[in-house]
Amino acid sequence: MSNIFQLAPDWQPELPGAKLRYFQRFLSVDLANYYYKNFLETIPWQQEDVKVFGKVYAQPRLTSLHSDSLNSYTYSGLTLQPNPMTKTLFELLNLIKTVCQHDFNCVLLNLYRNGSDSNGWHADNEKELGKYPKIASFSFGASRFFHFKHRKIKEQRYKMELHHGSLLLMEGEMQKYWLHQIPKTKRQSEPRINLTFRKII
Repeated sequence: MSNIFQLAPDWQPELPGAKLRYFQRFLSVDLANYYYKNFLETIPWQQEDVKVFGKVYAQPRLTSLHSDSLNSYTYSGLTLQPNPMTKTLFELLNLIKTVCQHDFNCVLLNLYRNGSDSNGWHADNEKELGKYPKIASFSFGASRFFHFKHRKIKEQRYKMELHHGSLLLMEGEMQKYWLHQIPKTKRQSEPRINLTFRKII
């Protein structure tokens, strides 16, 4: 496999109260294909139930939490028990350190089976993540549009396409001032896998 890693971001916009860096070709195509197949076949995917306005719904995607240092993690009203980190997850964790020196200790994986799977407006701002969380997000498989908007400045609203083998870093005060989502789409036919590395304090 070709192991060429991209160290300079393709896009690093000037955002009020936030820092975002996007590496579209962070992994070579061969390496991205390898990880996509590995995660699709080996991760213990499951569909969790969430409560919204008193009603329980099945999450519109599959997830899996992994960590070797946590007992549990709570987000969006869900408390998850982590699975162990795998060799491939540790490999990606080490690759992140080439562009971001941060001691991430867990990863939440999302499987978007088709365009009907989604993730609504939210911020990764749980108290367990600390004051200014850093999030490192890998994308594999089908491309999807990532939308993000400022909580108060209406004209600060963007969307970008997340590609196979890409890495998105959200840093600074982004989780405090900004919301993001992966909306439904009719474009996606193949699965998409997203990994969000984070540090739980």
